[in-house]
Amino acid sequence: MLFRFRDRADAGRLLADKLMEWLDRPEVVVLGLPRGGVPVAYEVARRLHAPLDVFLVRKLGVPGHEELAMGAVASGGIRFLNHSVIDSLRIPPSVIDKVTERERRELERGEEAFRTGPPVPLANRVVILIDDGMATGASMRAAVMALRLHHPARVVVASPVTARDTYEDFKREVGEIVCVLTPGDIEGVGHWYEDFNPTNQEEVCSLLEQAAKSRRTQDTPPN
Repeated sequence: MLFRFRDRADAGRLLADKLMEWLDRPEVVVLGLPRGGVPVAYEVARRLHAPLDVFLVRKLGVPGHEELAMGAVASGGIRFLNHSVIDSLRIPPSVIDKVTERERRELERGEEAFRTGPPVPLANRVVILIDDGMATGASMRAAVMALRLHHPARVVVASPVTARDTYEDFKREVGEIVCVLTPGDIEGVGHWYEDFNPTNQEEVCSLLEQAAKSRRTQDTPPN
């Protein structure tokens, strides 16, 4: 193993070090994928002096093996399917549709839970899209597809740790991906953190509020 992050905040600070070309750029906005991506994104947004928001996506877990992603859904009615998993396990369309409907309901509830104000405008912005790690990258792929409906100028995918094959796939598909670690065998994202406790709703909302308050302070002109 190369090394392990202490926690998501530590991972965010190390990831921010690799994104400093975007420091103090007014066109930049940082989006975190809830829940675990938000603490990472908070640190990046804080270091870059950029606004922070959430972008919701839900993984479509294989029934009985929910950690294995057969796809994902994201804001904007987007669904991404991982056909290699679906075909290898011979998952029928009826099962996929049932899981999709359940996760779309959760997506709607998440919008209500995390959204305390209007979303940050994304059109013509440079969007840095962050999660706390990527194994198959299914959730991130759905997020990128949905994000493009908002017509950003550029999308930069960023993650503290990403499986090497997934990293190479995103380089081809998206063009811009920034990571701290790209191990050949990821063994699950949590394997690369000393503290990978679940991020709860209260923590996400608190970080979003702190980021918004910090932005208001920065934008307030001196007397």
